[in-house]
Amino acid sequence: MGVAEKDVIYELLCDRSVEGGFRDTLLVLTAKGLFIACSRKELEGEKVFRGFPLKKNKRFRSLAMVTPGAGSSSEPEAAATADDWSTEHIPLEDIESLSIVNLVASGLLVVKTKEERAIAAFTNGLMSRASLLSKLFDKVKKGEEIEPELLEKNEAEENCPACGMIYPEPERRICPKCMKKSAIFARLLKFAVPYKKTVAIVIFLMLLNAVCALAIPYLTGTVLFDQALAGKGAFAGQIGLVVGLIILFRTLSLLFGILYGYLNAKMAISVVFDLKSAVFTAMQRLSLSFFQRRQTGHLMTRINNDSTELQFFFIDGLSYFIVNLMNIIGITVILLMLDWKLTLLCFLPLPLVILLVQKAFPKLWRLSWRSHRRVSALNSMISDSIKGTRVVKAFGMEKKEMTRFHGVNQNYAGAEQRYSKLSGTIFPVLNVLTQLGGMLIWAFGGWMIMQGEMPFGLLLTFVYYMYMLYGPIEFMNNIVGWWSHCMSAGQRIFEIQDAVPEVQDKEDAIHLSTLKGDIELSNVTFGYEPNKPILKGINLKVKEGEMLGIVGHSGAGKSTLVNVISRLYEVNEGAVRFGGIDVRDLSSSSLRNHIGIVSQEIYVFSGSIAENIAYVNPDCSIEEIIYASRIAGAHDFINKLPDGYDTIVGTGGYDLSGGEKQRLSIARAVLHNPRLLILDEATASLDTETEVQIQEALEKLIRGRTTIAIAHRLSTLRNAHYLAVVEDGKIVEEGSHSDLLAKDGSYAGLVKKHDEALKMNEVVLA
Repeated sequence: MGVAEKDVIYELLCDRSVEGGFRDTLLVLTAKGLFIACSRKELEGEKVFRGFPLKKNKRFRSLAMVTPGAGSSSEPEAAATADDWSTEHIPLEDIESLSIVNLVASGLLVVKTKEERAIAAFTNGLMSRASLLSKLFDKVKKGEEIEPELLEKNEAEENCPACGMIYPEPERRICPKCMKKSAIFARLLKFAVPYKKTVAIVIFLMLLNAVCALAIPYLTGTVLFDQALAGKGAFAGQIGLVVGLIILFRTLSLLFGILYGYLNAKMAISVVFDLKSAVFTAMQRLSLSFFQRRQTGHLMTRINNDSTELQFFFIDGLSYFIVNLMNIIGITVILLMLDWKLTLLCFLPLPLVILLVQKAFPKLWRLSWRSHRRVSALNSMISDSIKGTRVVKAFGMEKKEMTRFHGVNQNYAGAEQRYSKLSGTIFPVLNVLTQLGGMLIWAFGGWMIMQGEMPFGLLLTFVYYMYMLYGPIEFMNNIVGWWSHCMSAGQRIFEIQDAVPEVQDKEDAIHLSTLKGDIELSNVTFGYEPNKPILKGINLKVKEGEMLGIVGHSGAGKSTLVNVISRLYEVNEGAVRFGGIDVRDLSSSSLRNHIGIVSQEIYVFSGSIAENIAYVNPDCSIEEIIYASRIAGAHDFINKLPDGYDTIVGTGGYDLSGGEKQRLSIARAVLHNPRLLILDEATASLDTETEVQIQEALEKLIRGRTTIAIAHRLSTLRNAHYLAVVEDGKIVEEGSHSDLLAKDGSYAGLVKKHDEALKMNEVVLA
């Protein structure tokens, strides 16, 4: 098509046809326009979506197969010819826009020239790349410079190159399917490093226990029968001495067992404590988006259940695995020294045991994961039901909740049953196979005694050692189930620890003790999902000490605007600046120390009222808490409570009203003393009388601060220096109250509707 590689700004290979089938369509963006090459050959057979591994016998020979994550055929491909492709060039000046239409699990690229038409389609695995193509086109069309960071950010593939699975966490490019379980095991061992001395003592005591236990079969067999009772050898006739040695070694074995059990349990609890602390700490550094994509019960399961699951790794697993492994080696050496023929006979079923373990392990791993997902869903359902008890009771939906719980609980029970059925079948089979060697020993050993080739004491010693060997071998058999549970739990915990926060400080982030209150938003674009922008090209300026009022209908993007200003989310395009400094260049602590938020949704933590107010500044004095409460108008109602400032609120405590909670929130903000104050529907859910009281408290709070206020009730914005009207993620009007009324536009319409609503409310009350 005459396009040189150096002229290509961006290219996208789409994997669907506009008609609904599967076809390769290559889109190439240059400064001259958009070049389109569409394959005339539709893919035949079964389509394998991005994110799923390809079956070896169902691979397609097409250009799509060489894209990362889609797999590739080992067979040579025939070179594409001009007859295989239809081409088209749409000049830049003829294109008005390039947009994306979201479909179920796919999307359409739509170009608008004289008329709109779809030029390509793609599955959801390519959504982020298609979104980038649309953004780049807009920049080329407007003649704007393309930042290199924009291209670099999207260079990394979202799919595992080995199996094609989409990464569960885009920022954490680790494929759970291809992850080596040995890597998880090695990471878990690191949690025991601080307790390496205790681990060494435990293992040493276990070895002493094992040595004492290994001496007992030799004493009770060969020494007692073939020497003491037979009157031969070093212990001839010394029956009392032999019995005394047996008792001594049993006692020592018991003491060592008690000691290592105590130390092991104490160490394991400490390790799990560290593990839970590490997971919770990792969660605190993650961005708000991480928690909004997950249910509360799901995260609680990871902290509690998975951490407790790993307790078995350190109590019943790590040290026992080492000692049992050494026991197997030691006993095997002893058996070979006693009689190598019988030893080989003992291990005859071993290859079959290994084969069964290899077959069972992957299935147990998958069933363990399924069981975890079901228990997470169960915990989430319980959490939601408890939090929404008031709604459930109000609408009399108890039976529906019980039915819903029954369904989720049944799913969990089914997953547990499938795991239990497999483990309950495979482990007894493995144990029978390992004990099959014992039956062969008795038969072959008995025959050797009858032939006079082996004394009875030696056979008895051999059998004792063999039965001692069954314990460690059975442990190794059962370790399949233990390993699958523990490694699955470890993998889920490390997913949280390795999660990369979307909002994070730069290495050279600026730390400021004071921050100027001037705020500027330059061409800010943001969306919670690719190709679904909520804010579109927002430009705003707020001078220090001024109050900006943001108005608009529900869903217009007002709260999202506040979220990006306070950097709870990172903007996709554009910049937010405080005092001329981009918020991305500031440290999080510098930003958080100078921003206070009073929102409609107030959360009261379990604890005293004083602790709730002092949450933003735990080191403050009681005088400062009382001062903040007086400013917020909360001091009077707090004094009337049973225990005043020591009254326990939150879960299980005193139930505060909406207005009382709001006053506590304002008191927090007063104590925080921020440079920038954000009021997000701070009086939306209050009655008129309470709203007036809260408004008086807010007026005291905003003095001398840069304030951004969002409100449905326009009366709360009467003191704003500047107003911005948001519609569909864009600022459609801005100016003072009088200026916007004079324009008779969107703001004037909102005011008119607001006044009509107030009049209607007055009529209803009358």
